[in-house]
Amino acid sequence: MNNWNKVCTLDAIPSLGARVIKSALGDIAVFRNGDDDVFALHDKCPHKGGPLSQGIVAGKTVTCPLHGWKIGLDSGSAEAPDEGHTPCLQVKVDEAGVVWLNLQVAKPVCAT
Repeated sequence: MNNWNKVCTLDAIPSLGARVIKSALGDIAVFRNGDDDVFALHDKCPHKGGPLSQGIVAGKTVTCPLHGWKIGLDSGSAEAPDEGHTPCLQVKVDEAGVVWLNLQVAKPVCAT
């Protein structure tokens, strides 16, 4: 069962940045890269729980502001040599530029 929720417009997410959405699952960081691709991850680095929403977005990665771990926006996985995973959720942008987030509780996955 899908639980799609309207969260904002694409323009409300800074380019190369993130917006934090409060949810029953905890804080979710919704990222926008330079190509206007949108991704959603739990707002905690797998290393020490740093706020990924405050990290630097480049391509399809975000760099944790605490210790420099790079996390794949499309996978939630830390780049080698680091190891770990941040849960991610489905996100989509409709033709009107509205961003929707799937807050399905069971096993959030990385996919759009």
